[in-house]
Amino acid sequence: MTDDLAAYRHRRDLAASGEPEGSASSSSGEHPIFVIQKHDARTLHYDVRLEVDGVLKSWAVPKGPSTDPSVRRLAQPTEDHPLDYARFEGVIPEGHYGAGTVLVWDTGTYRNLRAEKPDDGASMQQSLEEGKVEVWLDGRKLRGGYALIRMKDRDGWLLIKMNDDEADARRNPVRTEPDSVLTGRSLDEIRAQEGD
Repeated sequence: MTDDLAAYRHRRDLAASGEPEGSASSSSGEHPIFVIQKHDARTLHYDVRLEVDGVLKSWAVPKGPSTDPSVRRLAQPTEDHPLDYARFEGVIPEGHYGAGTVLVWDTGTYRNLRAEKPDDGASMQQSLEEGKVEVWLDGRKLRGGYALIRMKDRDGWLLIKMNDDEADARRNPVRTEPDSVLTGRSLDEIRAQEGD
């Protein structure tokens, strides 16, 4: 078995950065989790993470998720993260990989929509390999179907809100709901309380 977290550990001094070391583990519960972390590093972005096979598969989304199906957001794949990273909030010190402030912007559980389709039935691993992930998010800020689609001839993916009852072109939770769902803190408050 390969170490799904080798790249994660290789890029970090975990003792100095304060990030969880973690390991690939069994499922977190009946339904897999998702987390979206707001990360003010070199540039502000949102890390979308889905629990798959004991790790968090991850994408960096520069503009954050949208609730408008007509909006397509670039989603750059990043290294897998341990499940316990889903609750990480804090400041990664300067000089370390990913230096900057992190908060948990949204979290909840998800369902694999492709697995529920009688004519499809794809597992999450198969969906990732095929570059077509369709999930139903049940979070505190985001609900409904979202697709992650790998772009042809490119490493990048697109994050797209699916057209369902939860779609709303008028909402902009990235702008109107900026703070942590775990602590209610803003990036500035986390930086002031935990930064050096």
